[in-house]
Amino acid sequence: MKTGRLISLLFFSYIKCQTLQRTLLDTAMQHTGSQNYLEENLRDIISTMVAQFLQKLTYEEVQTTVKELLDFAEKCKSLKMHESPSECSYQLMTTFLEHICNNQGMVDKHVFSNCCNLNNTARHKCFLLYKKDDEGHSDIFQIPSPEQICEMDKENQLSVRGRFIYETSRKHPFLYGPTILTMSACYETAIQSCCQEENKTECFQIKVEPIRKYIREISLRHHHLCDIGIKFNHKVAKSVELVLLTKKQLKANFSEIAKLAVDIKNLHQTCCEGNTVACVLGRSQLMNYICSRQAILSSKIIPCCALPVPFRGECIINSENDDKPDLSSLPLSRFLYEYSRRLPELPLLVILRVVTVYQNLLGKCCKLEDPLECYSHGKEMFQRVVLESHERVKNYCGLHEKLGDNNFHDRLMVLYTKKAPQLSAQELIMFTKNMAAAATRCCPLSHEQQFLCMEDTAKLILGALCRRHEAEPINVGVGHCCDDSYAFRKPCFDDLQVDGTYISPLLSCDQIISLKEGLCKAQEEEIQTEKQKLLSNLVKQKPYATEMQFQSIIVNFTHLVKMCCQAEKSEMCFQKEESKLIEKCQSVLGGK
Repeated sequence: MKTGRLISLLFFSYIKCQTLQRTLLDTAMQHTGSQNYLEENLRDIISTMVAQFLQKLTYEEVQTTVKELLDFAEKCKSLKMHESPSECSYQLMTTFLEHICNNQGMVDKHVFSNCCNLNNTARHKCFLLYKKDDEGHSDIFQIPSPEQICEMDKENQLSVRGRFIYETSRKHPFLYGPTILTMSACYETAIQSCCQEENKTECFQIKVEPIRKYIREISLRHHHLCDIGIKFNHKVAKSVELVLLTKKQLKANFSEIAKLAVDIKNLHQTCCEGNTVACVLGRSQLMNYICSRQAILSSKIIPCCALPVPFRGECIINSENDDKPDLSSLPLSRFLYEYSRRLPELPLLVILRVVTVYQNLLGKCCKLEDPLECYSHGKEMFQRVVLESHERVKNYCGLHEKLGDNNFHDRLMVLYTKKAPQLSAQELIMFTKNMAAAATRCCPLSHEQQFLCMEDTAKLILGALCRRHEAEPINVGVGHCCDDSYAFRKPCFDDLQVDGTYISPLLSCDQIISLKEGLCKAQEEEIQTEKQKLLSNLVKQKPYATEMQFQSIIVNFTHLVKMCCQAEKSEMCFQKEESKLIEKCQSVLGGK
């Protein structure tokens, strides 16, 4: 069975990007002459590292810093892909951080003074805390116009690629360096192709958009992987890799999978630390090893292994899962490995939930006189975990189908405002918007793919919420769900109830409701946002009110906006009707 095409070997993903895969292959064909990838791309590799750590620097400032680091980095050029990158690359990182701390202007600009007072590992960890994802930096894909890009490319192709690397790196500081470099080659190829076309804008949309989408989604996943490594112990990170590897390499033996799981976990740690040179070298070495073992790992990666660095890696990441083997037994040892092989169609976190139940069962049964009789109930327990997880997704999608996109989003606003009322209305709107968008994308799929898609997407969205909690604690319930169990994080949030400890600042209905003529000029999405701000504030004031009470006010709000915007004197209409809506609001909040 070929499920989860893009549950990747290194950076698991659930993205349909056949277009990107073709782009990678086309680009690789143009780079087959590259013999020493590190030597030819050392400047770009260091540029990536500098821009990811120093997100406020201009392109020119990054290039100046890179030039100052290149003299030391020249030592790394002599390294071969099979040699250990540790000494050279880690000395380079130490030199880089020392360079920052010796530049007072750079320290002040980025507020790094507390980090510079620390030594070695502590300093490095401190710098990592200052990385911020997607901080409103300019997007290379939105500026400038296609015509301007083509003119820039005609004048200096290296500058266009260099600026792509700069913008992508500072906008996505947790995106692994090898992926940025691969995508820069794809971007360069797309630019050169589109600049020959008459309709450049349409060509950019077709060829550049898949690259942009891939970068956004894979960046979110890389950040999520880094979170797992930091928040949970190494066993959890290793378990994640072991499941993903087993699902992709179903015919590989346990010892091979176990070795790769440790290697990949360690590589993730290196890449998450922002050491781009070590990350690039480490991934190349790992891909070389995988390709040397392709006969016993997977037949699906044979075409990828014929490609040059770095396209080989991204191609393997996007390769299909291997064909499912015929297994006749389920040994107690190596449970995680065997269970993943038998049920590769299950989402990663569902398998980890089963493993958690299995571990708890062993702990209980091994203390009894008849452990085998106790363990005989295991299969039923495992099936219950899978069934419950599946039912949650099924019910979620059923509700989405029943309510429709906007009303479903409203329902999520009510539910999550109750769970996390400490979040601002805008934060709640963005969080629930992502959840609603996941339902819109995943729920129309087949049952099996719907299950995979929802579980996969939810873990990323909840991961982002947990990062928000880590930065500024929300409440005890959210903290418990984030910290207690990675596998059961989603069910925990699903079951989270009203935060009874929250005391909302008192707001009167005339403070909550504001109907202005400007709403008539607003886009549909802006009106939806205003409606949801109103809904969030109502729930914070009266969390135990019924859905029907909230809904009646929201329906009236929508009706009034529509009616008054069609009236001849809109402002007078809003003034008159607003008092009626305030009165209805007071009837709901009156018993607060």
